[in-house]
Amino acid sequence: MAAAQHGVVSRRQLLELGLGRRAIEHRLAKGRLHPVGRGVYAVGRPGLGHGGRWMAVILACRSRAALSHRSAAELWGIGNEARGTIEIVLRSSAGLRRPGVHVYRRPDLKDSDIVERDNIPVTSLVRTFLDLAAHFGPPTVERAINEADKRGLIDPEALRAALAGYPAQHGVARLRDVLDRRTFRLTDSELERRFLAAVEGAGLALPETGRRLNGFKVDFFWPELGLVVETDGLRYHRTPAQQARDRLRDQAHTAAGLAHLRFTHAQVRFEPDHVIGILVTTARRLGAEPRSVASRRSRR
Repeated sequence: MAAAQHGVVSRRQLLELGLGRRAIEHRLAKGRLHPVGRGVYAVGRPGLGHGGRWMAVILACRSRAALSHRSAAELWGIGNEARGTIEIVLRSSAGLRRPGVHVYRRPDLKDSDIVERDNIPVTSLVRTFLDLAAHFGPPTVERAINEADKRGLIDPEALRAALAGYPAQHGVARLRDVLDRRTFRLTDSELERRFLAAVEGAGLALPETGRRLNGFKVDFFWPELGLVVETDGLRYHRTPAQQARDRLRDQAHTAAGLAHLRFTHAQVRFEPDHVIGILVTTARRLGAEPRSVASRRSRR
């Protein structure tokens, strides 16, 4: 039992196994059991890893408990290593006060919102994302989505679809906002209009559009600079087939001596200053002096 629970057992479990009060006290005196919390013991040795510390907190709760928020994200492998507070959710209004433990009480939590990972009760992946979105800023949520995507746990499209099962719940709107920026895609005409505005802001000549180069149709091309710019609809997630084709495309352009850049649709729409800055820096590296840069220098 201890092996399955990361080295810890509860007093209640020991009693259910047939050990009486004296048997437990004897093992405590002999150093076979080590108290690590109220009614919870480490078996064999006092030192515990993350899993043991998490399980000790969960076993100390008589009502059903699970890791949640940043602790859940760490267990799922989609969050930074937690250094301090353990966050759990209780499916009852019962209290638990313990140093280093933050308790969220959710009596209305659904059965499907609690699963097991490495034998540790934890909020489901979608529930974890909702909790992160409800309590923490977009950078935390974006990092978690990125990690989940890279690890093959869930991709942005599947996560968006899963939100239909959580109507009007806290965190849904914020999570949708983050996902919108990740999967945002402009129409071809709107993308071209906004990107060309960035080109004008960078002081560059207008590029050719839709030209075929090295066997591929490119989005924007400056023949005088030898520069190709492509725009991707999805910032963090593309299928393996799309990724493979993009690599072939980039390799073909590099082999032909062309410089190439990639921007997302979200960057073109929401981060035009970043796009302009990259275009200016790249143009200068390629030997051009963008008009906006030259004009600023002349005014000095």
